Amino acid sequence: MNTRRHFLTTLLGTSATGFLAAQEAGLSYKGENIQFGLVTYMWGAEWDLPTLITNCEAADVLGVELRVQHAHKVEPALNAEQRKEVRLRFENSSVKVLGMGTNAMFHSPDAAELQKNIASAKEYIKLSHDIGGSGVKVKPNNLPKDVPVEKTLEQIGKALAELGDYALGFGQEIRLEVHGDVCDLGQNKTIMEVAARDNVRVCWNSNPDDLKGEGIEANFAKVLPYLGKTAHIREVNQGSYPYDKLTQLLVEADYEGWVLLEARGKPVDLVSALAEQKKLFMSLVTAARKAAA
Repeated sequence: MNTRRHFLTTLLGTSATGFLAAQEAGLSYKGENIQFGLVTYMWGAEWDLPTLITNCEAADVLGVELRVQHAHKVEPALNAEQRKEVRLRFENSSVKVLGMGTNAMFHSPDAAELQKNIASAKEYIKLSHDIGGSGVKVKPNNLPKDVPVEKTLEQIGKALAELGDYALGFGQEIRLEVHGDVCDLGQNKTIMEVAARDNVRVCWNSNPDDLKGEGIEANFAKVLPYLGKTAHIREVNQGSYPYDKLTQLLVEADYEGWVLLEARGKPVDLVSALAEQKKLFMSLVTAARKAAA
């Protein structure tokens, strides 16, 4: 039995009702803290902030990563009072802001371009802190042809280390989305080893590359020690990605974080579609927890 939960159950009694109920329902304690949220990539991109919060509440999707340059207009240009207003909107709702989804990337061999991206990420770190978020998503993102791969990976890792040190003062996590030309999980592991900061983590992104080589289990294991509080998926009922297997791996790892929908389709009723995606994903979690019991 998980010692932490056993300790809580023994000492807290009724405070551990959820744990006991899960046991009685034949569910493993593992995976009990997996939550489902939204990345405002396409679904939510055209919603202003009040609409975004209202629609997420209606769909019972209660965590959101705010993509930059979208209709909710949560950007570094906001002044202190405006940031406070954003924070209060979330605090007065049932939706939790998880942080910012940025386009900051650290592969460029041009020193000025690299510093520009690092500076941009720092601005979003401050913004995420001010609005009540817990982290900032960034990208690796490419592998320039005329630069040795190892050098680029080291450069990305060092940039992340700088951001990790900066983010500590703001209580933020740096979330490296497995993205672009750097979708190999072994390369992302190398980047994490260079960064070597507890608050610099990997954001799993459900890419086709996850299935290459020895398969999803082996690739998942490469970055498991570095997984952060957010992971990305696409629509659960579309495409051939093995979301059942990914969910099983997350449950077996007792992942404690948010699995965020980064949807690509264009349904007529986004709110209903969002609610349906949560239902589908959480059914996979329940099935995986039953199998792990």
